[in-house]
Amino acid sequence: MIKNISLKHVILLLVLSYIFLMLGNGVLDLTNPDEVFYTQTAKEMVHQKTWTVPYLFGQPQFEKPIFTYWCLRLGFIFFGITSFSARFFPALFGIIGVLALYGLGVLGFGDKKKAFISALILMSGGLYIGLSRTVFTDMIFSVLILLSLVTFFWGYARADKKALGLILFFVFSGLAVLAKGPLGILLPALSVILFLGIRKELKFFFCRYSAWGFLLFLLIALPWYADMIKRFGNAFIEEFFYNDHIRRIVEAEHTSNDTWYFYPLSMVLCMFPWSFYVAISFFHLSKKLKETGCLPIYQYLLAWLIVVLVVFQAAHSKLVSYIFPLFPALALMAGDFIYSALSEKKTRTLSVISFISWVTVAVIPIGLVVSIIRFSEYIPSRLPVYCFILFYFVLLGAMLVFLKQKRFMVNMCLLAVQLPLILVFVFLNRESLNIYAASKKAAQYLVANAPSGDNKILCAKFLARGVRFYTDRDVAVIDIGGSNFFSPHPIPYLNTEEKVMGFLKNQQATYGIVTKSSLKALESIAQKDFKLDKLKTIGDEHIVKVSLK
Repeated sequence: MIKNISLKHVILLLVLSYIFLMLGNGVLDLTNPDEVFYTQTAKEMVHQKTWTVPYLFGQPQFEKPIFTYWCLRLGFIFFGITSFSARFFPALFGIIGVLALYGLGVLGFGDKKKAFISALILMSGGLYIGLSRTVFTDMIFSVLILLSLVTFFWGYARADKKALGLILFFVFSGLAVLAKGPLGILLPALSVILFLGIRKELKFFFCRYSAWGFLLFLLIALPWYADMIKRFGNAFIEEFFYNDHIRRIVEAEHTSNDTWYFYPLSMVLCMFPWSFYVAISFFHLSKKLKETGCLPIYQYLLAWLIVVLVVFQAAHSKLVSYIFPLFPALALMAGDFIYSALSEKKTRTLSVISFISWVTVAVIPIGLVVSIIRFSEYIPSRLPVYCFILFYFVLLGAMLVFLKQKRFMVNMCLLAVQLPLILVFVFLNRESLNIYAASKKAAQYLVANAPSGDNKILCAKFLARGVRFYTDRDVAVIDIGGSNFFSPHPIPYLNTEEKVMGFLKNQQATYGIVTKSSLKALESIAQKDFKLDKLKTIGDEHIVKVSLK
């Protein structure tokens, strides 16, 4: 495989993926509620001086396995506790995923250009950019799944690499289990077995190399789980295996997503700006599967698609990020379709593709203009937006001037760069975005103006983790009429007026960071026995002081 790889392609992919996925990752503060969840957990692990037990709000928490927290802690060691350090490893794994997909494309299609287009599609897709620049488990987990599938196919395609390919398959699957749980082995193993079943070659997998690989898998994946069960017993089993896995299968955390079309629609939309090509690529894949002597990679993609979709469609809890392990397969399918259309020079197909590409390109500046008008209150300064739009059109013009003889490739380049260009907007409009995305500024103001002590900070449910991260103080949640966190948090949860009043009476003065709805609830509660002072508003967050009259 290495002999067939283009060094120029690898270097270009490294440069582009760094720009698309990592450059400027420290610009935005850590956002609510999930980024600060993982980062605060790793931060508390540092304070507790542990590498094995995740902590949140001073207590062990079992919502996710340990591998992501290891990555976060290593990032803290290298760069300190910052937004960049927290996002470093998701971005790094994103870059690794791009290179791994390129290798799989070269191996499977036997074509460097087709593999390059596929890798370009992956790194410039909306969800891939988003998860590379966000502190979630999904990018790390999905790339480990990808690496397991790549190494298996390497061992399958190269007879002399069978042993190493199968062993590495189990190694990466073991790490995936440490990243997100049993799905780390379930998804790649079922995909591989289905692929070999389609080809009637199951004996390839069930051999002594797999036995050795599975033993290595157990040595990687099991010790941490065994240690947690030994330490915490049923508490860990109930939270991790039941609440975080089984409960999500039988109960919808986000009920509006629990539909048959959620994942098919998400696959297409979240690959923007390549949505049209992804949709068409399903028809292209079916055509290739019907051809006599079709390449094994097409059957591999089919098995990959079926397994991931069936597994996650069966669960009632549905989120776009759950099927993210499927997105490398979608990129390969789209890349294959695009390159086939280009190489076969089908004039009508290329014309349609060009038209769709330009329509897609036009969506970005038009969307920004509409956003300026519709959400003007969230954009204190319009100048950065106008600068971005101007820069965008200048770039498009330059590409047309210098690449006008290669119309189709111009379209591909335009699509590949337009979403990363949004990052320019982020850089230019940082302050405007920070105050609505994170709690840092509100937390800093509160710390500077509120006396430290044992009093808990009252905050809205959505802000609890961020306030804790940026203040290092204990918190309590006000959420009148709400239900508790999906996973239990060891903090006071005040969902009735009586609970809020009891909490306020037990503190001489209560400082809070709340949202508009929580502020209205506090105003109603404070009318009789309390004095409510509105200290400052930063973005959507209101900093208040409640004291006894």
